Amino acid sequence: MNRDRLTRWLCPAIGFFLLALSVHSLQQELARYNPQEISNSLTAICDRQLGYAIGFAMVSCLAISCYDLVAFSCFKYKLSKKQILFTTFVTYAVSNTTGFTLLIGGGIRYRFYSLWGIPAKCIAKITALGNLTFWLGLSTLTGITLLLNPLQLPDNLNISFVAIRCLGFLALSAVGTYLYLGFKHKCFKIKGKSFSFPKPIISLTQIIIFSLDWALAAAILYCLLPLYPDRSYLNFFNVYLVAMATSIISNVPGGLGVFESVIIFLLPESVAVPDILSSLIVYRGLRFLLPLAIALVSICCFEIKRRIS
Repeated sequence: MNRDRLTRWLCPAIGFFLLALSVHSLQQELARYNPQEISNSLTAICDRQLGYAIGFAMVSCLAISCYDLVAFSCFKYKLSKKQILFTTFVTYAVSNTTGFTLLIGGGIRYRFYSLWGIPAKCIAKITALGNLTFWLGLSTLTGITLLLNPLQLPDNLNISFVAIRCLGFLALSAVGTYLYLGFKHKCFKIKGKSFSFPKPIISLTQIIIFSLDWALAAAILYCLLPLYPDRSYLNFFNVYLVAMATSIISNVPGGLGVFESVIIFLLPESVAVPDILSSLIVYRGLRFLLPLAIALVSICCFEIKRRIS
């Protein structure tokens, strides 16, 4: 078995293993509590909390729809904003829920953009820049958060603030290097093909859109959580950032189980676990299932309209 084939099978295998492990851990956590406790916690979420969460979820849907606008502006491809926003929303609504963003996201983009005359080569560039936006934004948020407001990890992890701040400095250094190379119009070659770094204004726009998306996503869950000591959005955003980064690195579809386990572990012990779990259930519905439902309905309407016309 060659290395490419081994990698193709190994990564999904690791992802499914971590998924099984996470679900098992979550089941053990759930088994410690009466389902009635979680149900009571769900009903304790007031209309005001739910209203704010729904509002942030809808604005978040608008934010993720803007990812590909940057790519089209960068590569100067011609397509209506309505078509770009539609395709981008559907892409991220489906891939964020199911995982395997590169494979699924690329397939959805190809399906719609090719119908509107965008060449496959251009679609590949748009997909690559979309993934680059993700890692660029994640590195920036991680660096700023770890330097300015480092997360207070549990004592049993034995990780010093110095190490956390060093990690933040390294993340921002990588982003700074990337921006510098774009400013200098540097190019690099892969298999004989030349690639240039985007202009700094493009990269900064990528970072802003990504940061807005994750800030809104964190706000959804923050609104749903009960009150607890030292509850502030910035402190909670640290917890959210670590949980999301861990779930992404795990390669588990949608971060299912991994995200929940990290949130429970990092939030203060004074917060009742049934309250956290009920908030996470509603968060999953608003952040993933609601956009997915809207995306699936949109796809069906698009295909029906296309068949009729």
